Amino acid sequence: MTPEEVRRLVLSFPETEEGTSYGRPSFKVKGKFFTRIRAEDDSLVLLEVPFDEREMLMEAEPQTFHITPHYKDYPSVLARIETVDPGSLRNFLERRWRKVMPKKLARQYEAALPGP
Repeated sequence: MTPEEVRRLVLSFPETEEGTSYGRPSFKVKGKFFTRIRAEDDSLVLLEVPFDEREMLMEAEPQTFHITPHYKDYPSVLARIETVDPGSLRNFLERRWRKVMPKKLARQYEAALPGP
């Protein structure tokens, strides 16, 4: 994926906007941190990723998933945007989006999704 494709994907979630976190460009949902692209290594910060899942991802796809010392104590993983699968990325983002979005809006979003 390209940074612009990632940007469009991130902004496709309702109530998502561009902003800053700790002085760096980021994406927020209703004012809460959602994700950001790290300029240092062109990776996206993915939160709400349990430690065991993170370890499995880094072992299975080391060319895509990694962490830095800063993230080692947080349930998160970094995903290189050049090699991340768009469908997987959408799933990670949706997990985080559901966590930060007000429950009422999340229910409205779910109700609008096509059925099985």
